[in-house]
Amino acid sequence: MAVKIRLKRTGMKKAPSYRVVVADARSPRDGRIIENIGWYNPRVEPSAININEEKALGWLKNGAQPTESVEILLKRVGILDRFAQTKSAE
Repeated sequence: MAVKIRLKRTGMKKAPSYRVVVADARSPRDGRIIENIGWYNPRVEPSAININEEKALGWLKNGAQPTESVEILLKRVGILDRFAQTKSAE
């Protein structure tokens, strides 16, 4: 089963807010999820990002692939750098 870390859209029409979720790659964008690991609000300045680092690192270690947009968010928060450090340390 291919697992992705991706964004799930929430919020009102023309006022998006996103949840960072872990889901099966075959399920639709706002469909069934495995776990909610954070949220992202692009409408405030600067954009608000809140991702549970332990859960995100755990899923990355288990082989979950982040989408392009989530990869950018993980880089901004610094989780991808920490993941790369733990990978090189092993």
